[in-house]
Amino acid sequence: MVIDKIENYTLYANLTERLAKGFEFIKNTDLVQIESGTYEIDNKEIFAIVMEYDTKEMKDCVLEGHTKYIDIQYIIEGVELMGVTTKSNQKSLTSDLDKDYTFYEGETSLVRIEAGMFTVFFPDDLHMPCIQAAESSRVKKVVVKVQI
Repeated sequence: MVIDKIENYTLYANLTERLAKGFEFIKNTDLVQIESGTYEIDNKEIFAIVMEYDTKEMKDCVLEGHTKYIDIQYIIEGVELMGVTTKSNQKSLTSDLDKDYTFYEGETSLVRIEAGMFTVFFPDDLHMPCIQAAESSRVKKVVVKVQI
């Protein structure tokens, strides 16, 4: 897993050509003005989901992981906490392989992700997004899904 500021994206973009395309979308798109929705970047191999939501109490959030896609999650506006951990010793609850998610039960470490920061979650990384910091607040985020 990677947690960093967007100005450092070039340190990770060269890992794969697909990751580079995902970061190019983030850097070359007016994300403040973009509407919520799904945006195709490179067919089904790379696409972006822009969303806006209010952060929630941790008890109302879900720990999730993916096997077919790497997630680049970039905070456009707002701040949220994310629970992060690896798949080791986590209990699987529900899976939908077609939609590429598995929900888990387990302990996480909390990290604060603010506007201008991104995370990269690989298949062994689990994440629990959308957690409120001090209180619930509005977040605008883009999640770029990069097929492995």
